[in-house]
Amino acid sequence: MGRIAFLALFIIALPGCWPDDAPKMLSVSGETMGTTYNVTTVGGPDALDEAALTAAIDAALARANAAMNNWDPGSEVSRFNTSDTTDPVEISADFAAVMAAADDIHAKSGGAFDVTLAPLIELWGFGPRTPDSPVPTDEDIAAAMRHVGQAELVTLGETSPTLTKSDPAVSVNLSAIAKGYGVDAVATEIAALGVDSYLVEIGGDLAARGTNPMGEVWQIGIERPDDGGGTVQQIVSVPDLGLATSGDYRNYFEEDGVRYSHIIDATTGRPITHQTASVTVLADNAMLADGWATALLALGSARAMEIAEEEGLAVFAIDRAPEGGGGGFATVASPAFSTLLETSK
Repeated sequence: MGRIAFLALFIIALPGCWPDDAPKMLSVSGETMGTTYNVTTVGGPDALDEAALTAAIDAALARANAAMNNWDPGSEVSRFNTSDTTDPVEISADFAAVMAAADDIHAKSGGAFDVTLAPLIELWGFGPRTPDSPVPTDEDIAAAMRHVGQAELVTLGETSPTLTKSDPAVSVNLSAIAKGYGVDAVATEIAALGVDSYLVEIGGDLAARGTNPMGEVWQIGIERPDDGGGTVQQIVSVPDLGLATSGDYRNYFEEDGVRYSHIIDATTGRPITHQTASVTVLADNAMLADGWATALLALGSARAMEIAEEEGLAVFAIDRAPEGGGGGFATVASPAFSTLLETSK
């Protein structure tokens, strides 16, 4: 896990292409959660202007960051991590909602998604520090693994919003799901303003509702996972869904000819080694898409597609061609993703 959102997604149809009689469109961009955000609204009340839209976005992001920003020492998750108590700690409804989703994805992915991987993320150099330290030893990994295990080490209250850790050294890292929740929080605020059509994107995670200014379902291009970037591998319609992509080709380091991805296998404590380069998930909201994209990338495309069928998930994976395959890519899609493509034609 330990994903930092990075993937470039492409909105198919630029603002300059909209017709002259297109409905009112507002666009706001900024920075949040260590990345950027972009929000586009279509239509809505005549009184809605950029200032009001920006205020709503800021309010939603402030709430999400106050709960789940691992890089803010004053956030809820940071205070929980630094506390050495093993008593239940009261948490906000936002934090509880994210942990409930994280627990569900953890269970259904067989532990591939794990918010307690923080010691391993830091050990491998993908946390606040840079990856310039030696590759961890087996002993280092074993020591870190003693403080990893979401199902065993952190418990969400069943009747009230509390979180309990059984090991005082446990740290919760929400970077693989919090951005998706931030997208959903912004989308909720925008809908409350009376806007039915919008696109909200934070660091590559997005939620789309309604239609673009041309009256069409939002079209998103999924990036080809090569180092150069900027090439669309697949275009998909996003009809009132959340979308997220997790990949291993931007955040990694190499040492002695070995490439180490930032996606950590929770069962081994080591970076993944399979050939799956990216996984895109479409779900009911961006939070679920975000968490599932990380979990399924950690597992690799073969197991990812099995789970996608079990859970009815729309999943699109891009694999590197086997060695000697010319450096190309192969793609595989779940039935739900294929259905989306067919219905959007």
